[in-house]
Amino acid sequence: MVTPDALLVDEGPPVTAEARRVDRALPGWLAVVLVVVSSAAVLVLEITSLRLIAPYVGITVETNTGVIGLALAAIALGSWAGGAAADRRPPRAMIGPLLVVGGALVLVVTPAVRLAAAAVGPSDAPSVALLLAGVTVFAPAAVLSAVSPMVVKLQLASLDDTGSVVGRLSSIGTLGAILATFLTGFVLVAVVPTSVILLATGALLVVGGAALVVLARRDGIRTSTGTSAALAVALVAAVGCVAVPSPCDVETTYHCASVRPDPARPGGQVLVLDTLRHSYVDPADPTYLEFGYAKTFAAALDTLPDTARDVLHVGGGGMTLPRYLLDQRPDITNTVVEIDPGVVDVDRTRLALPDDPRLRVDVGDGRVAVAQLADDSVDAYVGDAFGGVAVPWHLTTRETFADVARVLRPGGLVVLNVIDFGPLDFARSELATVASVFAHTALAVVPGSLGGAGGNLVIIASDRSLDREALTRALVRQASPMTLVEDADVAALVAAAPMVLRDDHAPVDQLLTTTRTRTR
Repeated sequence: MVTPDALLVDEGPPVTAEARRVDRALPGWLAVVLVVVSSAAVLVLEITSLRLIAPYVGITVETNTGVIGLALAAIALGSWAGGAAADRRPPRAMIGPLLVVGGALVLVVTPAVRLAAAAVGPSDAPSVALLLAGVTVFAPAAVLSAVSPMVVKLQLASLDDTGSVVGRLSSIGTLGAILATFLTGFVLVAVVPTSVILLATGALLVVGGAALVVLARRDGIRTSTGTSAALAVALVAAVGCVAVPSPCDVETTYHCASVRPDPARPGGQVLVLDTLRHSYVDPADPTYLEFGYAKTFAAALDTLPDTARDVLHVGGGGMTLPRYLLDQRPDITNTVVEIDPGVVDVDRTRLALPDDPRLRVDVGDGRVAVAQLADDSVDAYVGDAFGGVAVPWHLTTRETFADVARVLRPGGLVVLNVIDFGPLDFARSELATVASVFAHTALAVVPGSLGGAGGNLVIIASDRSLDREALTRALVRQASPMTLVEDADVAALVAAAPMVLRDDHAPVDQLLTTTRTRTR
């Protein structure tokens, strides 16, 4: 016989006070703060890690892709693991310790990368820095990504509101990540060093996590073990963030910049941007040109007619060539377009950039600057802009040089610095791209470069015939190590080019074959 008692569901043992405290939902504001902070910290870590390794590996599409891919993999793993853990253990006991551990791991990033790169030396620093960045990004990103699913688990009062709770907190976390991305990329990196950003992020996580641990223990909740050890690691790492020296003098918006004196020449200064000896400047003698490509640039510009009045330089660096022209061609006005305001500040404060009405410096993008110029407004276009060893792809395309041709006066000159190695796939493609716009193209190289050694190559182009004899005499006068390649060989290089670079397909980084060189 079935009795009413037989229909009752067995609810198990009575719920204890501790169980109620452990399973209690967080205050709404605290849940929002936790998902925003944990999500934002991952994006801050991702962006700053790219800048942290730039002095050792440069910034390329492959580097960006590697770090971003690892961060996304960490987010996926952390979210899955955090959700699984929340189903097995009380989330309130784990959230605080996770924030402490994640913060400690963020604090480890800066000293770990810098100390390891310094210990192995320049030859192995790129691979070690990239490896460490991957490991040090992956670990804290995975730990911090476990926080959001635990918060969601706590906030679910019933299955009826699962969709709204999950959707709301997921969107809030995403908004926090977006805010962190814009704040870091547009504001923080231009104001404070990368190490300070990571120090502040890690400290905020550690302090917030420790506060949650204390509150949980006051409520009688037994938190996860290991918090004390994580706090000790965080303290040591925080000291390391401050004590371990940065490899650069100034962190600009785009670069790790340093100025190093030349021990062999009093007054000689080398501007180093990330991994490259970018420019050589002697403020007391602007005619002294150290780098071979700079001597070749000067030789090409020496052939400009006396009627030339305006030269546009895209890519400033140490502004070696504008200084040279100020001294040698006082009738010419130089306009320099440099995208990094920090580099311009270094030029003015550390490299004695002349304050001269014939030298105009505009902070901005080179392609945008060309698009804004009037037709037939300059006599020469000097392209020397680099991100790492690669020319920014949007400055390499046929559309770019069609616009350059528009702003050049008849007979105007194009002079480009290109770096490539091995099979020279990028150099040949760039040469073919320029040749598709300008009727006459020449190439200057160090003898042997085309055989695989590579290095700097200088492309010279015009809509009118180039005076090879005048260029050769100018190269000799400048003591340039480069010589002009025969026209037939230039034509062969153009014919063998993998592609003509266009706006919709310019895989510059993939065409480049890089080596461990540290010079330009």
